[in-house]
Amino acid sequence: MDRTSAYELMCQYTQNESLRRHMLAVETAMRAYATRSGEDVEKWGIVGLLHDFDYERWPEPPDHPLQGSQILAEHGYPEDVIYAIKSHVDQVPGHPRISQLDKTLFACDELCGFITAVALVRPQGIVGMNAKSVRKKMKQKSFAEKVSREDITEGARELGIELNEHIQFVVDALAEDAQQLGLPVGSG
Repeated sequence: MDRTSAYELMCQYTQNESLRRHMLAVETAMRAYATRSGEDVEKWGIVGLLHDFDYERWPEPPDHPLQGSQILAEHGYPEDVIYAIKSHVDQVPGHPRISQLDKTLFACDELCGFITAVALVRPQGIVGMNAKSVRKKMKQKSFAEKVSREDITEGARELGIELNEHIQFVVDALAEDAQQLGLPVGSG
Protein backbone atom coordinates (compact mmCIF):
# COMPACT_ATOMS: atom_id res chain seq x y z
CA MET A 1 0.00 0.00 0.00
CA ASP A 2 1.66 3.17 -1.18
CA ARG A 3 0.44 6.65 -1.99
CA THR A 4 1.43 6.56 -5.66
CA SER A 5 -0.69 3.46 -6.30
CA ALA A 6 -3.56 4.89 -4.27
CA TYR A 7 -3.43 8.15 -6.22
CA GLU A 8 -3.43 6.26 -9.54
CA LEU A 9 -6.43 4.19 -8.41
CA MET A 10 -8.28 7.34 -7.36
CA CYS A 11 -7.59 8.98 -10.72
CA GLN A 12 -8.64 5.85 -12.60
CA TYR A 13 -12.11 5.98 -11.05
CA THR A 14 -12.54 9.76 -10.62
CA GLN A 15 -12.48 12.21 -13.52
CA ASN A 16 -14.16 15.16 -11.77
CA GLU A 17 -11.44 17.61 -10.69
CA SER A 18 -13.48 18.99 -7.77
CA LEU A 19 -14.01 15.50 -6.38
CA ARG A 20 -10.30 14.76 -6.77
CA ARG A 21 -9.45 17.96 -4.89
CA HIS A 22 -11.92 17.00 -2.16
CA MET A 23 -10.17 13.67 -1.66
CA LEU A 24 -6.80 15.42 -1.60
CA ALA A 25 -8.14 17.81 1.05
CA VAL A 26 -9.39 14.95 3.20
CA GLU A 27 -6.02 13.25 2.73
CA THR A 28 -4.31 16.41 3.99
CA ALA A 29 -6.55 16.64 7.05
CA MET A 30 -6.11 12.93 7.81
CA ARG A 31 -2.32 13.22 7.59
CA ALA A 32 -2.40 16.18 9.98
CA TYR A 33 -4.52 14.27 12.48
CA ALA A 34 -2.29 11.19 12.18
CA THR A 35 0.75 13.33 12.93
CA ARG A 36 -1.00 14.92 15.90
CA SER A 37 -2.07 11.52 17.26
CA GLY A 38 1.15 9.62 16.55
CA GLU A 39 -0.60 7.34 14.05
CA ASP A 40 0.54 5.95 10.69
CA VAL A 41 0.58 9.06 8.51
CA GLU A 42 0.75 7.14 5.22
CA LYS A 43 -2.14 4.83 6.08
CA TRP A 44 -4.34 7.65 7.34
CA GLY A 45 -3.53 9.74 4.28
CA ILE A 46 -4.42 6.91 1.93
CA VAL A 47 -7.76 6.43 3.71
CA GLY A 48 -8.53 10.10 3.10
CA LEU A 49 -7.32 9.94 -0.48
CA LEU A 50 -9.45 6.91 -1.37
CA HIS A 51 -12.57 7.46 0.73
CA ASP A 52 -14.71 8.70 -2.21
CA PHE A 53 -12.84 7.20 -5.17
CA ASP A 54 -15.94 5.15 -6.15
CA TYR A 55 -18.42 8.02 -5.72
CA GLU A 56 -18.44 9.16 -9.36
CA ARG A 57 -19.49 5.68 -10.56
CA TRP A 58 -21.68 4.70 -7.61
CA PRO A 59 -22.93 7.86 -5.86
CA GLU A 60 -25.79 6.28 -3.91
CA PRO A 61 -25.30 4.45 -0.61
CA PRO A 62 -24.77 1.66 0.03
CA ASP A 63 -23.18 1.16 -3.42
CA HIS A 64 -20.88 3.98 -2.32
CA PRO A 65 -18.71 2.88 -0.54
CA LEU A 66 -19.38 -0.87 -0.87
CA GLN A 67 -18.46 -1.09 -4.57
CA GLY A 68 -15.21 0.69 -3.87
CA SER A 69 -14.53 -1.52 -0.86
CA GLN A 70 -14.63 -4.59 -3.11
CA ILE A 71 -12.16 -2.94 -5.49
CA LEU A 72 -9.86 -2.04 -2.59
CA ALA A 73 -9.98 -5.64 -1.33
CA GLU A 74 -9.06 -6.88 -4.83
CA HIS A 75 -6.06 -4.51 -4.73
CA GLY A 76 -4.94 -5.92 -1.38
CA TYR A 77 -5.72 -2.95 0.87
CA PRO A 78 -5.78 -3.81 4.60
CA GLU A 79 -9.10 -4.52 6.26
CA ASP A 80 -8.86 -1.54 8.64
CA VAL A 81 -8.45 0.82 5.67
CA ILE A 82 -11.46 -0.71 3.92
CA TYR A 83 -13.52 -0.68 7.11
CA ALA A 84 -12.80 3.00 7.78
CA ILE A 85 -13.93 3.85 4.26
CA LYS A 86 -17.11 1.79 4.68
CA SER A 87 -17.88 3.43 8.01
CA HIS A 88 -17.71 7.01 6.74
CA VAL A 89 -21.16 6.66 5.16
CA ASP A 90 -23.94 6.39 7.75
CA GLN A 91 -26.28 4.58 5.37
CA VAL A 92 -24.05 1.48 5.29
CA PRO A 93 -25.50 -0.84 7.93
CA GLY A 94 -23.22 -2.90 10.12
CA HIS A 95 -20.25 -0.55 9.98
CA PRO A 96 -20.28 1.69 13.03
CA ARG A 97 -17.30 3.94 13.51
CA ILE A 98 -15.12 2.16 16.06
CA SER A 99 -11.46 3.08 15.65
CA GLN A 100 -9.88 6.52 15.78
CA LEU A 101 -9.17 6.10 12.05
CA ASP A 102 -12.90 5.57 11.34
CA LYS A 103 -13.94 8.52 13.47
CA THR A 104 -11.33 10.86 12.04
CA LEU A 105 -12.31 10.13 8.43
CA PHE A 106 -15.95 10.84 9.23
CA ALA A 107 -15.02 14.02 11.09
CA CYS A 108 -12.87 15.36 8.24
CA ASP A 109 -15.00 14.46 5.22
CA GLU A 110 -17.87 16.96 5.30
CA LEU A 111 -15.78 19.58 7.08
CA CYS A 112 -13.15 19.62 4.31
CA GLY A 113 -15.90 20.16 1.75
CA PHE A 114 -17.40 22.98 3.77
CA ILE A 115 -14.08 24.72 4.41
CA THR A 116 -13.34 24.54 0.68
CA ALA A 117 -16.71 26.15 -0.09
CA VAL A 118 -16.03 28.94 2.42
CA ALA A 119 -12.55 29.54 0.98
CA LEU A 120 -14.01 29.88 -2.51
CA VAL A 121 -16.28 32.78 -1.50
CA ARG A 122 -13.88 34.69 0.77
CA PRO A 123 -11.81 37.46 -0.84
CA GLN A 124 -8.82 36.19 1.18
CA GLY A 125 -9.53 32.56 0.31
CA ILE A 126 -8.30 30.28 3.05
CA VAL A 127 -5.74 32.82 4.31
CA GLY A 128 -6.70 33.97 7.79
CA MET A 129 -9.80 31.80 7.91
CA ASN A 130 -10.90 30.97 11.42
CA ALA A 131 -13.44 28.72 13.09
CA LYS A 132 -15.74 31.67 13.80
CA SER A 133 -16.11 32.52 10.10
CA VAL A 134 -16.74 28.86 9.25
CA ARG A 135 -19.35 28.56 12.01
CA LYS A 136 -21.05 31.73 10.74
CA LYS A 137 -21.36 30.20 7.27
CA MET A 138 -22.66 26.94 8.80
CA LYS A 139 -25.69 28.92 10.04
CA GLN A 140 -26.58 29.92 6.46
CA LYS A 141 -28.74 27.00 5.34
CA SER A 142 -28.54 28.01 1.67
CA PHE A 143 -24.74 28.10 1.66
CA ALA A 144 -23.21 24.75 0.56
CA GLU A 145 -26.60 23.28 1.38
CA LYS A 146 -25.61 19.71 0.49
CA VAL A 147 -22.95 19.66 3.21
CA SER A 148 -24.32 18.09 6.37
CA ARG A 149 -23.83 20.41 9.30
CA GLU A 150 -24.99 17.57 11.55
CA ASP A 151 -22.15 15.35 10.28
CA ILE A 152 -19.63 18.12 10.95
CA THR A 153 -20.88 18.55 14.51
CA GLU A 154 -21.19 14.80 15.11
CA GLY A 155 -17.70 14.21 13.74
CA ALA A 156 -16.13 16.57 16.27
CA ARG A 157 -18.20 15.00 19.04
CA GLU A 158 -17.08 11.47 18.08
CA LEU A 159 -13.46 12.64 18.09
CA GLY A 160 -13.95 14.16 21.52
CA ILE A 161 -12.74 17.55 20.28
CA GLU A 162 -14.51 20.86 20.71
CA LEU A 163 -16.03 21.91 17.37
CA ASN A 164 -14.12 25.20 17.03
CA GLU A 165 -10.83 23.43 17.75
CA HIS A 166 -11.61 20.76 15.15
CA ILE A 167 -12.57 23.33 12.53
CA GLN A 168 -9.45 25.43 13.15
CA PHE A 169 -7.18 22.37 13.06
CA VAL A 170 -8.54 21.34 9.65
CA VAL A 171 -8.46 24.92 8.31
CA ASP A 172 -4.81 25.21 9.32
CA ALA A 173 -3.93 21.84 7.75
CA LEU A 174 -5.62 22.76 4.46
CA ALA A 175 -4.06 26.24 4.43
CA GLU A 176 -0.58 24.71 4.53
CA ASP A 177 -1.38 22.77 1.34
CA ALA A 178 -3.63 25.41 -0.28
CA GLN A 179 -1.84 25.57 -3.62
CA GLN A 180 -1.92 21.80 -4.23
CA LEU A 181 -5.57 21.69 -3.13
CA GLY A 182 -6.56 24.48 -5.49
CA LEU A 183 -7.72 26.69 -2.61
CA PRO A 184 -7.67 30.44 -3.19
CA VAL A 185 -5.18 32.48 -1.18
CA GLY A 186 -6.24 35.99 -2.22
CA SER A 187 -4.81 39.01 -0.54
CA GLY A 188 -8.16 40.49 0.48
